[in-house]
Formats: sequence, structure tokens, C-alpha cells
Amino acid sequence: MPYELFISRRYLRAKRKQVFVSVITFISVFGIFLGVAALIIVLAVMNGFEEDLRTKILGIKSHIELTTDMTGPMKNYQQVRERISGIEGVVASTPFIYSQAMIRNGNGVTGVVIRALDTQSAFKVINLGKIREGNLEYLNKIPPKVALNYSQNEKAPPTGIVIGKEMARNMGIFLYDTITIISPTSIATPMGMIPRMGKFVVVGIFESGFYEYDSTLAYLSLEGCQKFLQMGDTVTGIDIKVNDIYKADVIARKIQNELGFPFWAQNWMQMNKNLFSALKLEKRVMFIILSLVVLVAAFNIISALIMIVMEKNKDIAILKSMGATSQSIMKIFIYQGMIIGVIGTLLGCIAGIAIALNLQAVSLFVEKIFHFKFLPGDVYYLSEIPSKVNYGDVLIIVVVTLLICFLSTIYPSFRASKTDPAEALRYE
Repeated sequence: MPYELFISRRYLRAKRKQVFVSVITFISVFGIFLGVAALIIVLAVMNGFEEDLRTKILGIKSHIELTTDMTGPMKNYQQVRERISGIEGVVASTPFIYSQAMIRNGNGVTGVVIRALDTQSAFKVINLGKIREGNLEYLNKIPPKVALNYSQNEKAPPTGIVIGKEMARNMGIFLYDTITIISPTSIATPMGMIPRMGKFVVVGIFESGFYEYDSTLAYLSLEGCQKFLQMGDTVTGIDIKVNDIYKADVIARKIQNELGFPFWAQNWMQMNKNLFSALKLEKRVMFIILSLVVLVAAFNIISALIMIVMEKNKDIAILKSMGATSQSIMKIFIYQGMIIGVIGTLLGCIAGIAIALNLQAVSLFVEKIFHFKFLPGDVYYLSEIPSKVNYGDVLIIVVVTLLICFLSTIYPSFRASKTDPAEALRYE
């Protein structure tokens, strides 16, 4: 063991006269421990939220959305699907129709986004989330027992519709209720232009976990929506699933190049660019803010080392008189500061990773003690706090913390190395 390291360890052991210095050293270790642990836990939670958000968004929406550029509905969409199926990276595709309308139930009216899907291929591409009530298979044909409830004077019973949980709650709609959809497009009648209206039976209620989707989205079958909107055999566009979501932009460009004008391929990163950019910015800001905790601990290291240098002024002079170089004196106090930094960083890493990996159990324990919920389900729509430890982030935290600790030792160490032995021992 180098004698500089041996002396550094001896200086960390408090004597009766150095209790105050020892307390500052302990505070420095605790500050680094707290800063590192907080950084790991907070970044793990933010990574978990980002992944959970991405999973839910890519459940309701596809990886790539193919539409026609300002030329109206897409014709010959089956041939288009066959062409893109041969492109490398494309896993599955499904046609869809997008339209805005209004839903009326009794005296209640609300706006709604209608999305029609092909039940044979849609669920290979998208995922509506949890089906709380009903069955998606009834979109094409409502159950026979429900169809019997309608008057035989009607030409055919209404087709099915699936709505979100929040829409059902806000409108007071229950499973197998009949609702009226009012389309913004009008039809000509002897009495003039009137909005197109159609009756539909609620055959399912889904919950995606997003209030925006659960309160505004409604799904129809492709055939039923085409008939209601009188679109013939056309669709709004094609939803596409790829094998690697992080290469969706590359695959979208391949599709664009293959099909050319008037087709336009948008990937999920483009469609949700602002949201994920905000999450990345928030993550960086939190990293900077919590790094201030480590900086405060680093200032404690500086103050502790300066006080030790003042206390050990005579020891430094004796060491230099015995032949110790200025570099050796610097090493003694650099080692001392780095020991504090390494201990705090190591303990912070262990505690941070352990809590982040068991965050749900920890949150349940705290909720049980203090009798409150971190994330009420009716507000945040999350049953648990998501957490994902990114060991790349942990490595960055460790490197940055140790670098800050090293920089904090330079001034006190340099000051100690400049001690003049003759001046320090003049009156001894």
C-alpha cells in the first residue's frame, strides 16, 4: 500500500479534537450517497414512465401510418398492402378509416373520433388495451339475443360499436345500449341537407389507460363504417407494424420511396415528437437539478479537506522535511477526498438500484404506513409506479459523481502541497 494512501486513511479516523471535521466528512459521504441514490431512482422512474407511455401509445396507434397526401380516400388499398408487405421490416398491416362525429345518447351529446378497423387484420397491428365489457367479435355482427330486441319492422339491426371507458361513464352508456352517431357530412333530402345519422349498439367497452383515448375514441367495423359514411370500397389509410420500432423512420422512408406520390408515410416518432421531446428534456433537467445535491456534497468535501489541511499543517511540514514531495502531499489529500467520494457513490448505487428495482413494493409499504396513494387510479390511470433501471444512466452518474469529487480535492491538495516547512515549524 502506498504510504500516501495509508496516511489518508489515518486522517479519516477522527480524534477527540477532530470531531467537527469528522461530522463534516460524514455529511459529505451522506450527501453523495443521497444524490447518487436520488438520481438513479428518479431516472429509473422517468425511464419507466417513458416506456409505459410508449407501450400504450403504440398499442392504440400503429408504428407507421400510411395515407394519401391531400387526394381524398385511399383506393385499391388491398393492392397497396400487398406491395408494402414485401418491404424489409414490415410485419403486418391493416386498413383504417378516420372520421370525426358526434355521439348522442338520450339527451347527452359529445364529440367523438371514429376509427374503423378490419377485425381480421387489425389486432396484428394495434392493441386497444383491456376490454372491460363485451367482445370485439361483435363489431361485425351483434349477438343474436341482442338483435331480437329490435323491432322486426327495421330492415336490419344496428351494427356494433366499441367505446372507451371514460366516454361510457361520462355519457351514462352501458353495454348493449343503442346510441346514435351524427356525421358532419350531410345528405340531400326533399327537406334539404341534413346530417347523416346512424344507430349503433355498444358491444364493447375498452380501457387503454389514457384519458384522451378513453374519452374520445370509438371503433366501428370497416364494413359498417364504409356503409355509414358511404365511402364505398375506400379507406383513410393503412396502419403498419414493423419489427423494430426504433427503425420505423427508416422503414417509413422505404415505403415512401416504394409507393411514391401521392402516398405519405408517417412514423410514430413523428406523430408523437413533441411528447417524447418533452420527456427527454424533463429527464435532462431532473439530472441537472439532482446533480446539485452531489455538488453540495462536493463543497463539503472541500471544506472538510481545508480544515484537515489547517489541522495537519505541522504534520505536512514534518513529512516535507523527511523528503516527501509536493506531489506526494497532494496525493494524500486527493486520496482522502476520493475515499469519501467512492464510499458515498458505492452506497448510493447499491441503495438506488435496490429501491428502483423494488419500487412498487417500497411504494406499497409507504402507502400502508401513511395511508395515502402515490398515484390514484382515477387521476393517473396507473396502478403502479413504473420503474426501469438503465445501467448506462447509472454508469454516467457514477463517472460524473467521481469526477466532481476529484475536482473538489484539487484546491485543498494544492494548498497543502505549498506548505513551507520552515514557516510551519518556526515556533515549535
